[in-house]
Amino acid sequence: MEQVKFKIEGMTCHHCVHAVTSRLAKTPGVKVEDVQIGSATIMRDPALATIDQIEEAIADEGYTASVR
Repeated sequence: MEQVKFKIEGMTCHHCVHAVTSRLAKTPGVKVEDVQIGSATIMRDPALATIDQIEEAIADEGYTASVR
């Protein structure tokens, strides 16, 4: 497992935090450590979840993510 920190743009409230947390929790190979307005810290299994896949999962919820 590898820790990855993301900057997330477009989050404005606790609903946003919940949406991102829920989506990441459903992503194979990802364990959510912390999601706050504007950021997320996760653990990922590189064999199961690429950075692009994680960024796409966040984008599916309407936000823009990039590795910090």
